[in-house]
Amino acid sequence: MLTAFNARPVVEFRQRDKSKIESILSVGDKVLVGLHTGTLRIYRINEQAGETAHENGASPPLDGPSSQASVRPADLLREVEKFSRRAIEQLAIIKEANILISLSDGYVSIHDVQSYALQEQLAKTKGASAFAVTSNIVKDPTTGVPSIVSRLAVAVKRKLLLWSWLDTELSPESPEVTLSAAARSLTWANGTNLLCGLNSGYVMVDVESQEMSDIVGPGGIAGAAGQEASRFGSVGATGMGYMGMGSWGPKPLATRLTEGEILLAKDVNTLFINSDGKALDKRQVHWAVGPEAISFSYPYLISLQVPYKGTLEVRNPDTLSLVQSIPLQNANILHVPQPNVSLAHAGKGSLVASDRCIWRLVSVDYGSQVEQLIAKGELDEAISLLGLLEDALVENKEETLREVKMQKAQKLFSQRKYRQSLDLFTEVSAPAERVIKLYPRVISGNLAPTDDAVASDNESVPETNANLENEAPTQNGNSSKLVEDTKRSAVGKLKAEKKKTASDTSSIRSWIRGDVGEGSDSGSVLGKHSEIVSPDKPLEGKDLQTAVLELCTFLVDTRTKLQRYLNPDGSLKNPTSNYSSDGSGTPKLAFDSLLMAPSASTDREQKLRETAKLVDTTLFRSYMLARPTLAGSLFRIPNFCDPDVVNEKLLESGRYNDLVDFFYGKKLHRPALELLQKFGKADEDQRVPMLYGPKRTVSYIQNLSPEMIDLIVEFSEWPLRCDPELGMEIFVTDSENAETLPREKVVDFLQGIDLKLAVKYLEHIIHELNDLTPEFHNRLVNLYLTRLKGREEEEQEVKGGFQSDDERDEWRGKLLSFLGTSRQYSLARSLGLIPRDDPEFYEARAIVLSNMGQHKQALEIYVFKLKDHKKAEEYVLAI
Repeated sequence: MLTAFNARPVVEFRQRDKSKIESILSVGDKVLVGLHTGTLRIYRINEQAGETAHENGASPPLDGPSSQASVRPADLLREVEKFSRRAIEQLAIIKEANILISLSDGYVSIHDVQSYALQEQLAKTKGASAFAVTSNIVKDPTTGVPSIVSRLAVAVKRKLLLWSWLDTELSPESPEVTLSAAARSLTWANGTNLLCGLNSGYVMVDVESQEMSDIVGPGGIAGAAGQEASRFGSVGATGMGYMGMGSWGPKPLATRLTEGEILLAKDVNTLFINSDGKALDKRQVHWAVGPEAISFSYPYLISLQVPYKGTLEVRNPDTLSLVQSIPLQNANILHVPQPNVSLAHAGKGSLVASDRCIWRLVSVDYGSQVEQLIAKGELDEAISLLGLLEDALVENKEETLREVKMQKAQKLFSQRKYRQSLDLFTEVSAPAERVIKLYPRVISGNLAPTDDAVASDNESVPETNANLENEAPTQNGNSSKLVEDTKRSAVGKLKAEKKKTASDTSSIRSWIRGDVGEGSDSGSVLGKHSEIVSPDKPLEGKDLQTAVLELCTFLVDTRTKLQRYLNPDGSLKNPTSNYSSDGSGTPKLAFDSLLMAPSASTDREQKLRETAKLVDTTLFRSYMLARPTLAGSLFRIPNFCDPDVVNEKLLESGRYNDLVDFFYGKKLHRPALELLQKFGKADEDQRVPMLYGPKRTVSYIQNLSPEMIDLIVEFSEWPLRCDPELGMEIFVTDSENAETLPREKVVDFLQGIDLKLAVKYLEHIIHELNDLTPEFHNRLVNLYLTRLKGREEEEQEVKGGFQSDDERDEWRGKLLSFLGTSRQYSLARSLGLIPRDDPEFYEARAIVLSNMGQHKQALEIYVFKLKDHKKAEEYVLAI
């Protein structure tokens, strides 16, 4: 069990002292002890040197003369023999009013807190059975000035008597409330609501409005399914519940827990409520025997069993688990000073007493408690405890809590609870490397343990996924050879495997300090306990697929977080804003939680890029194993996948189209185009339907930027020769890339393949894109004339001549139209290119001469050479 408290005896009556302890009250370093004789003793508790060290997490002092405390545990400061005539049953103090309140002989009395002299015995309280006090800071509703309001509630049979103090002044009003039965216990739920424990149940009383409400638990808490009332029954001002047997039944107990939560206990039955008396949906505390007393000593629920058992039980109020059991002989009184629910208390000053002895509960250092729980494998308890504690009480609480949750996630993974494990890893943003290491080599690659029995890097996708691969062709010897050739030409072989040696550390503190090896499995708190327990059955088959599907969700979440800090090119987004302080003034990168704690700042930034690569590559492997159809979607967005791994896996599974998409995303355009060319020109027995022919290559090249003109012209040739019309879409399509290509290089390239292609491109940029560059206009004139002047046999052989007279007439018409409309070509150069005595070019010469202003010569051509008087007449009219 956990050691949350150490019980140290501070007051022990000597054998000849026949006094019996009836009540105790802790006030600072003093303890007021009420005896059965009516005597009040005041002790001062002395701090022990060893105790202070132990509270700070050090080991307690060893037994022996050299380690004995030099001071006594407590000194008797004063004894007030005639404090009361009878046993002092209860003590409390209202510090703001400087008064001490006692219950004795059926009366509540008020004493001076310094002299302990009796100031007043409240006559109205004759027959009192219990009282409760509270002090709260209240702001005046009109002025907003804060003041301290203290209240005293006294149970007298069926009446509830109330007094209040504003700062130090007693209010003249002392209202009374009549209950349905005698109250056996009183507990303040807050500054105005008082919880009264009756034999038949509980009632919440608003002391300002004097309204009462019954406490009724839901059937699930009450016991049997469908039972409408709780096991406490319900009690109002008009009736009684099932336990109306006077004081014979178990005493109704209550204690405040965390802010706004209260625990009710009667015998072994419990109910959690809020400060308004509404039942909370929380299971019962499993007490074997009803407790004698309960209280809340931050952050634990403590209960005292009946005196003959003499046991103090310490429970976690969140999980309700028993974390410690402390044997204290004949203990029957439990006292926790207020406030008991916050850092101000922090487990100090809690006292337990028997008739003749008082023990002080000394809280063990909370960091040590967390380590104890983890060392025992109680990870849920450790997580719960850290959640209960305030940040100031545990060094590096957030980091510690995160580490323990990762320990739990690893434990869940080893138990094959993959969804719960990966959800927890996701919740704490666990380093991806730590999670991926849990998987076999087919997923984790080089991160797999060195003794991983999974065969090798060439493991194939399980048969269960074969049906999902619609793209992979049936490969015979020839296609296998094609794939092997593609492997060599695309990117290359996988990188050499890097082996890492896992190591553990001994504590959370060592992990937080960063004292972990490069391959550490997280810098665990547990040492050997934190290692993943290898199941007898290796992770494979459907089990592996289930685990991988959950991993995909984790990896997608992690890559989303990484994108907050990384640009697609791997550079940091806003580097200066990524730094924060860890509270000690040391700069800390905001993304450190995603990494495996590298050392220097530059190492962290490089590690971030490596982590992004690891995450995307592992996500790709996971998709290929569990959901192959999703792999392509990863390549259509910016990613950091390892090209070597992707190339091998996609070629291995025949997913060539996805491989092309991946190469495009990684800007590996040459390997992509080589792959497209190989499969585009493949023989019939090697064809991949989606990649065969030039269409896929053309669409790929159309997406390349103009800066890659050399690559464009290199891989455009085979589509142009295979399907010129489709190939020309690269250069004449309506897109920014096509319109911004270096036009001179394109014309030279196309003319080298086919003059007609060059003409088509020049017509496109001049007529559609309105390019006024004289060189292009001259070149178009030249190409028109070159083809028209060529000998038929030459053109059939070299230029791909005209197929018909109509085609020749069409080209002649284009030439004449262009010569007549363009004003950018060189007239003198064009005139020199046009044959003088060839009748086919008479009209072309006339148009050029006309543009030169030589109208007489142009008219002579129309009249004497062409003998076309109609055109001559039209020409004359036009000029």
